[in-house]
Amino acid sequence: MGQKIQTLGEFIIENQNSFKYSSGELSRLINSIRLAAKVVNYEVNKAGLVDVLGNTGEINSHGENQQKLDVYANEKFIKMLTNRNIVCGIASEEEDEFICINSLNSKNQNKYVVLIDPLDGSSNIDVNVSVGTIFSIYRRITPVGTEVNIDDFLQMGKKQVAAGYIIYGTSTMLVYTTGDGVNGFTLNPAIGTFYLSHPKLKFPENGNIYSINEGNYSNFQIGIKNYIKFCQEEKDERPYKSRYIGSLVSDFHRNMIKGGIYIYPKSSRYPNGKLRLIYECNPMAFIAEQANGKASDGSKRILEIQPTSLHQRVPFVCGSSNMVSDLEKFLRIK
Repeated sequence: MGQKIQTLGEFIIENQNSFKYSSGELSRLINSIRLAAKVVNYEVNKAGLVDVLGNTGEINSHGENQQKLDVYANEKFIKMLTNRNIVCGIASEEEDEFICINSLNSKNQNKYVVLIDPLDGSSNIDVNVSVGTIFSIYRRITPVGTEVNIDDFLQMGKKQVAAGYIIYGTSTMLVYTTGDGVNGFTLNPAIGTFYLSHPKLKFPENGNIYSINEGNYSNFQIGIKNYIKFCQEEKDERPYKSRYIGSLVSDFHRNMIKGGIYIYPKSSRYPNGKLRLIYECNPMAFIAEQANGKASDGSKRILEIQPTSLHQRVPFVCGSSNMVSDLEKFLRIK
C-alpha cells in the first residue's frame, strides 16, 4: 500500500521544530496565504470568461498600469491576512504605503509583518501564461503593544522567518521555506487541499538554462553582454538554452527544478534594476539559498542589502550557484 501523501497542514505540524517560533503562529500565517491563494487561483482560472482581464486605467506607485487581477489579488490577500489576527502590518507592491493592523483586542499584540507581491507577471494573464504570488514574513522589531512603523518592513532579507510563492500554472503550487529547506505543495482542486508533492527542492549546482530578456540586450552593461555570449558559445557543456517567460515566479520555479540562472540586471533603462528588493528579490533569494542556490545583485548577497525604502529596486541574479558565480566573474572584469 502506498504511503499517504501529507497535506500542507499535516506537514507544518510534523515539522514544527523547523520554525523557531510557535507552530500555531506559522500555521495561521500559511493558512491565511493558502486561503487567499485558492480564491485568487479561482479567479485566474476563469480570467477569460469574466471581466478581470486588462488594466484598471489606474497607475500604481511604480508608474505602471494596474491590472484588474493585480487589484483583486491585492484585496484578497490583505483581507485574509487581516482576518487571521496574526499580522500586525502588511506591505504590498500594489500599495504606496504599508498598512497597520491592530489585534482583535485593540492592543497591537500581533507579531508578524507580511510583504507581498500579490500577482507577479500579471501582464501575462491576457495570453494565458503562468503567473504567481510572492510573500515574505518577518517578526516585527518594534515592541509588541505599539503600532508597527517603517523599520519593521525595512529589515535585511536575512531576517526573514519564512518566504514563499504560489504559482498559478498547469497546476497550482505553494512553495515555501522557514529556513530549513524548501518544500512544494500542489493544490488538488477537487477538494481544495494542498498536498506535499515536491519535498526538499534543490537547485542543481550547474544548469543549462539562462533566463533574461534579451530584447533589452543593447541596454545591458558589457559584463552581462559578455555573459550572454558565453552562454551561447559552443564549448564544453554549452551553449545553454535560453528560456524567458517574463514571470519571475515561473522562471525561478523552472530553473530550480531543471537547473538554471535568472537575470534581471541594471541597464540604461533601469539603472538601479527593475525588481523590488523587499517584495520580489528578498523572498526569492531566501528560497534560492535554502534550495542550494545563490542570489546576488551581481556582486553582493541579496539577503545582506539594507533596504532604504518600500519600493527600492535592485539588480537581481539567482539560480544554480556555479552559474551565478560565473556571471559575477564577468561583472568584475573591467
